Amino acid sequence: MAAPSVAGQIDRMLLARIADWLVVAVAVSLPWSTSAVSILLVVWILTLLPTLQWPELRRELMTPAGGLPVALFALGVLGMIWADVSLAARWGGLDGFIRLLAVPFLMTQFRRSDSGNRVLLGFLIACIALLIASWLVTIWPTLPHGSTDRGVIVKSYIVQNAEFTICAAVLLALAVDWARTGRRALAAAAVAVSLAFLADIFFIATSRTTLVVIPALAVIYGARRFGRNGAAGAVLIVLIVA
Repeated sequence: MAAPSVAGQIDRMLLARIADWLVVAVAVSLPWSTSAVSILLVVWILTLLPTLQWPELRRELMTPAGGLPVALFALGVLGMIWADVSLAARWGGLDGFIRLLAVPFLMTQFRRSDSGNRVLLGFLIACIALLIASWLVTIWPTLPHGSTDRGVIVKSYIVQNAEFTICAAVLLALAVDWARTGRRALAAAAVAVSLAFLADIFFIATSRTTLVVIPALAVIYGARRFGRNGAAGAVLIVLIVA
């Protein structure tokens, strides 16, 4: 009985490692391709499911971060019940809500994995490449691109702004941590890349939603890290930048 048990454990470990790298692939594909992301997500969930244990997943579902996405999906389903359209159209309306169901699975997966930084790094590199492409198609509009929005090579300016906002916020947070630990070169590089993302948002392809989200993120971060003084400082910085 011991040999099959060990073999099963090894198989689960291998599948878990493959699932980690599949999420990295999803993160890299996310800024560039909707089709690739959809395919990779299906392969990821099929690979991940045999490695999960119900108590682990249930523990994440009981947390606000893991349970709220499921609650939002249920609310979306409830809203589609009385929609005066075909069943196919209702299912299409749930597309955005279905993706929320990945959140508790991701939380369960990376609670026991050390690959979280690889996912973040992969997403950041892909977004930096997208940032370069955005500036290129702005300078040379005749370059082939798959979007009708100015300064956007794929998808839309709303999606691009959301991705760039995530990167800018994370990089600025990392810059603060690195500066505190004396890694000033890394902190300076993070600030420079973050400002490049923000410059693209402000001057190349601007989403009004992003212009509301950025100040809110700054104030929340300042309050969480530095208390009232941090929140007040964030408000002041936002006003100066505005």
